[in-house]
Amino acid sequence: MTKTDKLLCVLYALVAIACLIGTQWVLVDYMIGGGSTADALAATVDGHAATFVTIDLLGVAVAATAFMIVDGRRNRVPLLWLYVVLVFVVAVSVAFPLYLIARTRTLSTSKQ
Repeated sequence: MTKTDKLLCVLYALVAIACLIGTQWVLVDYMIGGGSTADALAATVDGHAATFVTIDLLGVAVAATAFMIVDGRRNRVPLLWLYVVLVFVVAVSVAFPLYLIARTRTLSTSKQ
């Protein structure tokens, strides 16, 4: 891998780690506070700002998933299914940077 590829992977990893900590921290805090899954889903459209963010993130999640599937198959990225599952089980903000790490590593080894 080139130095640029390594730096990109570090950047992607930092984003994934920060988003994993942030999203899960808020989720756990919400659940400890007595919030249910139904309440959480209802809160995603409770007001214009929440609805905007929900629609925006769903659009990004669908686009990122489509990209990962098409690009991952084309470039033979290993464990592609895992990144797709992570989009909907953890968060797109975690799954997509992890996919980009795998993609960068795959493409760098295929150049050699």
